[in-house]
Amino acid sequence: MSTLFVASTGGHLAQLHELADRIDDGRRGDRLWVTFDSEQGRTLLDGEDRLFIPYIAERDVAGVGRAMWYAKRIIGKRKTITRVVSTGSGIALSFLPYAALRGIEAHYIESAARVGQPSLTGRLLQSVPGIRLYRQYPHVSHGNWRFGGSVFDGFESVSVEPRPLRRVVVTLGMERGFRRLLERAAAILPSEIDVLWQTGPTPVDGLDLAARPFVAAQALDKAMHEADVVVAHAGCGSALAALKAGKFPILVPRDPRHNEVVDMHQIEIARWLSRQGLALERAPEELSLADFETAARRAVIRTVELPPFRLAKAA
Repeated sequence: MSTLFVASTGGHLAQLHELADRIDDGRRGDRLWVTFDSEQGRTLLDGEDRLFIPYIAERDVAGVGRAMWYAKRIIGKRKTITRVVSTGSGIALSFLPYAALRGIEAHYIESAARVGQPSLTGRLLQSVPGIRLYRQYPHVSHGNWRFGGSVFDGFESVSVEPRPLRRVVVTLGMERGFRRLLERAAAILPSEIDVLWQTGPTPVDGLDLAARPFVAAQALDKAMHEADVVVAHAGCGSALAALKAGKFPILVPRDPRHNEVVDMHQIEIARWLSRQGLALERAPEELSLADFETAARRAVIRTVELPPFRLAKAA
């Protein structure tokens, strides 16, 4: 059995990479990855069989249509592919329906960022015959949606000895600007603290900080491990990276009312992780130095043996 893993870069790819070994029982020699060409894709999938296709923007109907040509070419050429698994987003609309049409197993795992209703991609794929659907939370796994597991399985937070606040990572991801968070963090963090500011496309004019729009995945992971506190936008990939680094993150979600994101999913995931005791949720204007001190007194650990992600058998 050969598996084709398909995902957009960012949190979608981070989640699929996190789940892949649980889906494929740790096998790496008989699978192929398709994503967009990026530093994340090149580093995260180093050593894997991988193909890069042109970028598909958010809600890019034309891009989805163009990527269908790649789906037909890749799946048609690789006769050994027996299942296709995707965490989205738009790229899933290009590959999964074609796979299902060819009689190949097609599995769509909704992003863990979607605590409430499915994404637009998920809602569209609900109507495509032959695609098996999964949610990462039992409370929303009903009807055609099954629960197979979650990228957040096995994490728990623990108290640690108080330590001085010396190093902080502030990460905003790469997709959209988030000036409100930068302004607040820059205003409250003392100048003697060593801060890595990963700012993405956010403008930093007028702010006294050493902005780094892009930080390679391995370098960012290392910085998170070494930091006393991680502050992140509530993107699923950033939240997952902080937890895997052993940090109890402060999650500051983008808000659609400020045109920072298209819907409420970042608020929902930050709230859910906060209720599970795995993060501290704050709006930018609520963020305080006391929150940093609270986060520095906790750490996150993970169960060593995680359960397999259960893909559904054919009906």
